[in-house]
Parts: sequence; structure tokens; C-alpha cells
Amino acid sequence: MTGTLFGIGLGPGDPGLITRRAAELIGTVPVIAYPALDGEESFVRSIAADLIPGHVREIAINIPMTVVREPAQAAYDRGSAEIAKALSDGDDVACLCEGDPFLYGSFMYLHARLADRFRIEVVPGVTSLTACAAKAGMPLAARNGQLTVLPGTLPESELERRMDVADSLALLKVGRHLQKLKTVIERLGLLERAIYIERATLAEERICPLADAPESAPYFSMILIQGTPDPWL
Repeated sequence: MTGTLFGIGLGPGDPGLITRRAAELIGTVPVIAYPALDGEESFVRSIAADLIPGHVREIAINIPMTVVREPAQAAYDRGSAEIAKALSDGDDVACLCEGDPFLYGSFMYLHARLADRFRIEVVPGVTSLTACAAKAGMPLAARNGQLTVLPGTLPESELERRMDVADSLALLKVGRHLQKLKTVIERLGLLERAIYIERATLAEERICPLADAPESAPYFSMILIQGTPDPWL
């Protein structure tokens, strides 16, 4: 019998947002896996640190943060091979993921490599999208309203084309693309409706109008743009 791989969403950072199912699994599986930036402590592990028993085996998947895809893909190859060995030995493995595993989550790369060989259960987590909306006090969509989610990594022309026909907008993966996004938002006349959020739910959280945002943004940042208000709200 092989083990089960659990892809566990831990939310955007506040340990209080970990689900009961996630906490139960973290406290009982014999193997914990998680991504970590090369040379740094794992942020996602820190979210669940007080739930991880001292006797478990840990698999750290060191991910280089580069715009070139090959080094990261090689890291996922190595990580999935180590996880596969544990699963083949009959051990269950919990893989920790920031936010939700299937919304821009790193777990998707492991899932693609292992789903055809092993049983996998995905445990959803609070997404950065919903956490940012909650902290900003901004409803995302109501009744017939539409929400468009776009990554800031898209080319400027593609962002403008899609944003021009959208209602409510959530721009993820802001980081080093902040100034490009701000340029497009200003050009479309949306600046007054845009809210900037960084490190939502953490002690360093910052929320402000996009017009007052800093010159540079951390990896954990987002821009929300509210659509036409629902008259019934």
C-alpha cells in the first residue's frame, strides 16, 4: 500500500486561518514537505510551525526565485522524487502550500508530477484573494457582478485589453510589476477605485489607495479594483 499525498492550503499567513482539517493532518502525518526559497527559512512552514510534531520527517523543496523556469522545474523534479519515495514506502505526506493549493499554488507542480501514480487529496485554504478583500473591506462580486483575476506578469498590452472590459478586478503577482500595473490603471481611469494590499493578515500588513502605494512592492502584494457598486448593497 502506498501513502497518500495531501496538498494542504494554509492561507495567506495568519495561523488562525488554518482549517481544522489542515491542522489535523499536519499533526498526524509522518512526513511534511514544503517549498523554501534557496538559502532562506520556509515562510509556509512558519505558518504551521506550532502544529508540526518534532518527530516527523521534513522534505524542504528549495526553489530558486528566478524568471528562468528551468531551475525551478528541476527543483520540483527533485522534490517530487523525494515525496514519491516516501509515498512508495507507505508513508502519508502533507505538502504545505501558501494560500490555496490550486490558486497559483506551488503544489500544482507536484500534483502534475505525482497524480498519475499516487492518491492525492487537496485540502483547500483561505486564498490571498479573499483575505485581501476581507482586510480591505471590499466586496468582490454581488448578484450579476463579474470578478476578473489577472496576474501582473502579463504584458502591458494584454493587461490593458483585459482590464478595459472587466468589472471588479483582482491583480495578483504584483511584486516587481507594480509600476507597470499602476501605469495601466491610470491610463484606464481606474486609479481612484484601486486599493493596494501587501502582506495581508500579517503583522506587517499594509492597505492603502493605490495612489499612495510605495514605489516597490513585495512578493505578497495585490491590487483590488471595485466594480460598479450594487444598488442593493
